[in-house]
Amino acid sequence: MRILIVEDEPTLRAQLAEGIGAAGYAVDVAENGTDAHYMGDTEPYDAVILDLGLPQMDGITVLRKWRTAGRSMPVLILTARDGWHEKVAGIDAGADDYLTKPFHMEELLARLRALIRRAGGHASSEIVCGPLTLDTRNSRATVAGQALTLTSHEYRVLAYLMHHRDEVVSRSDLVEHIYAQDFDRDSNTVEVFIARLRKKLPPGLIETVRGLGYRLTAQQ
Repeated sequence: MRILIVEDEPTLRAQLAEGIGAAGYAVDVAENGTDAHYMGDTEPYDAVILDLGLPQMDGITVLRKWRTAGRSMPVLILTARDGWHEKVAGIDAGADDYLTKPFHMEELLARLRALIRRAGGHASSEIVCGPLTLDTRNSRATVAGQALTLTSHEYRVLAYLMHHRDEVVSRSDLVEHIYAQDFDRDSNTVEVFIARLRKKLPPGLIETVRGLGYRLTAQQ
């Protein structure tokens, strides 16, 4: 899953990138509203963390432009402690949730997981597909209760397929959602990750839909 962090304060931006990246997400960052608007308008993010007090273009304007253009990714806005009016303006502009500064990273990650789950129609922090369970809270996957050992990219591929369970996911979609913008992307590596996952999962869970991509399904 791929996240855009928009924050102009360097220390907080670095802390957010480190914490969210350590939780298993691919992370892109923007330090001003102009860059944020362009990135959110042209890249397929699974969620955005958006500060409102940005240089060049404020966060509310960025969010309104995204929503006007039909960009529907979940957005969590960051607001000042006494900025209740910013919370109202942000939600009216199309934000899905807000968090008041200062905040604990654990709470931000919990809210981020909830936004992504809701966007995919999942109510629980655990997503189940047959014997396979993805615990999004702990970034952990199990088969029949037995933990899987996964690399970071294998986990990202599996997490994206689980969030889109029973849907056909193209190879290009996987590339766009498991790599950050500055990563040297190679679509052929997706096939490698799929092959590795198939060796670790029960047969038939990951289907190849010829000419279209892959589908994770428990239906045999």
